[in-house]
Amino acid sequence: MDTPTVPFSDLSKHSKEVAETVSRAHRVHIRRRDGEDLYLTTARHDREREETASVVAHLLSALVMSEEGVRAVEHALPAVFSWTRHLSTEEQGEFVRDLVDATKDAAELDVHATLHRVIAEWRATARILADPALTAHLTRSLPDEDHGEVLAP
Repeated sequence: MDTPTVPFSDLSKHSKEVAETVSRAHRVHIRRRDGEDLYLTTARHDREREETASVVAHLLSALVMSEEGVRAVEHALPAVFSWTRHLSTEEQGEFVRDLVDATKDAAELDVHATLHRVIAEWRATARILADPALTAHLTRSLPDEDHGEVLAP
């Protein structure tokens, strides 16, 4: 179901209609001109989304507790993340561990940025590995020269 979108200015002018739309659609996309867009949702819908995330996180966590489960998750990776085919078996295992940890953080700590970061970083790694010239350039030996301490950004 598509999420209905309304301008922020309509919230106060048409609050009854917006509330009815939220009740019917469970969430409404609020478009803002002067800031990040918002979503207006019902508490019940938000609780259900949290429960869904929690179930998925715990299911994934339970699966990777056994070798068979790890193999099942690794086997499913290309169907969910097609770019994982460029990762080695060891890298796929590391990605699964990072994915499980980040999924648990999202469900248990309400920290979703970590999951997004893990996926973005591993996708970037796969993008590099998919390009042999770029991989060769980034993995070439560096000169033995010591250029001194690298300062933290």
